[in-house]
Amino acid sequence: MKPILLDKGKPKPSEIRGRLRERLSKGGIIVAPGVFIPAAAMLAEELGFEAVYFSGAAYSNMLGLPDLGVFTLSELSYYLRFFTNAISIPLIVDVDTGFGEALNITRTIRELEDVGVSAVHIEDQEMPKKCGHLAGKRVVTIDEMVKKIKAAVEARRDENFIIIARTDARDVEGFDSAVERAKVYIEAGADVIFPEALHSREEFMEFARRVKAPLLANMTEFGKTPYITAKEFEEMGYRIVIFPVTTFRYAMGAVKRALITLKNEGTQLNLINDMMSREDVYQLIGYHDYEEWDKRLAEETNRLLSGRVKLRQS
Repeated sequence: MKPILLDKGKPKPSEIRGRLRERLSKGGIIVAPGVFIPAAAMLAEELGFEAVYFSGAAYSNMLGLPDLGVFTLSELSYYLRFFTNAISIPLIVDVDTGFGEALNITRTIRELEDVGVSAVHIEDQEMPKKCGHLAGKRVVTIDEMVKKIKAAVEARRDENFIIIARTDARDVEGFDSAVERAKVYIEAGADVIFPEALHSREEFMEFARRVKAPLLANMTEFGKTPYITAKEFEEMGYRIVIFPVTTFRYAMGAVKRALITLKNEGTQLNLINDMMSREDVYQLIGYHDYEEWDKRLAEETNRLLSGRVKLRQS
């Protein structure tokens, strides 16, 4: 990884988006792990992932809030800038219901496009929205969602910015309704379709058979979808698979175990082997490159001022 503040060769957001759109046009599946801090996104890029995903649920939970659409667009866009500054691979972002109606969607798209995001998905739930794998959610009318999709498509200035339409209709109106909504959303201009909370491999296969568009699969934990591998999704015809909250949940499990150990033992010695070392963290963020840069800057400054009369500081 090149250090964030010293990376002059980082591609422009339009180039990163172009790579994602081109990648979607080819065969194979994009595995996009969920990342909840920029350092995790950097690590995913270093390990060779083609894209990363930012989950609204993980962000809400990280803030100690429920996944009910309670964070704001300004809070989200401010935080996302740290991610897009840190990585050179596409960032796919969950914007829940888009922070309002069609006009609000326009601002959402423009804001996140400016931040450097490569793709967003908008869902057809009513507010307050819920996790797609929980009972009691409701969906908006098809015409309301179509207006949002059209607003999103018209709002983007970069044609490579990807608009993903998510439908939560499977558990509200039934599987056939989810399929029909997806077909309409494609006609409205969505680039990718995200069928949320399908119940079986058979449903994923049938959805792919009936909906002729790039498809995104959600492989979350503890939900209504059985555990399916990326390879299996690829064989069904899906183009993207996200693991939205996996790293957050795993990290929180590790944090809990560490806190219990500290409380019971009063030392971190038994945790050391499970930690990322100081040097590994430094390598990830390019710490020593910053040191070298600062040293070079000091040497150049000394040469520049060598032999000159020092000015008395007032």
